[in-house]
Amino acid sequence: MKLYAIRHGLTYANVEGIYNGTLDEDINEIGVTQAIQAKELMKDINYDIIYCSPMLRAKHTCEIINDKNITVIYDDRLRERTLGNLDGKSLVNEGFSKKSFFDYNYKSDDEKFEDLPTLFKRVHNFLDEIIKENENKNILIIAHGGVLRAIYFYFNEIPENGDLSIYVPKNCEINTYEI
Repeated sequence: MKLYAIRHGLTYANVEGIYNGTLDEDINEIGVTQAIQAKELMKDINYDIIYCSPMLRAKHTCEIINDKNITVIYDDRLRERTLGNLDGKSLVNEGFSKKSFFDYNYKSDDEKFEDLPTLFKRVHNFLDEIIKENENKNILIIAHGGVLRAIYFYFNEIPENGDLSIYVPKNCEINTYEI
């Protein structure tokens, strides 16, 4: 069984250094090109089912990649992490340090802020479920940077210091995991 995970194509917020978390933004022209390139890279890979975030940037990426008309299941557990009051704002100008963004142990007083342990639990529960339900099938997941980071650390150990900046998924990068 193989699991393929792809981050959505580039968005204007990605270009501007804005955290688009819960903003339902589409991919831009470069993102469309990236999705077409990912489709080309995936053309000889057999996958049986696609799980996709219901957010526009992931759905549009999925529509481009899925030229094989494979069944797509949209799952809210694949939505991007919310940073509460920082969603839609510049990560640089709002005083939100990269350390806190990538620190597994960072907590916020903002009740809408989804910390990494909460995100990881959501995504890891999703993975446990789909792996069990799709035994011996190949799975494609199209989601977001935070979700792909959670997937990466499902298969790799979280560093003792909690610094997750060792893995930052690129737009439309294809990650493969053997189960």
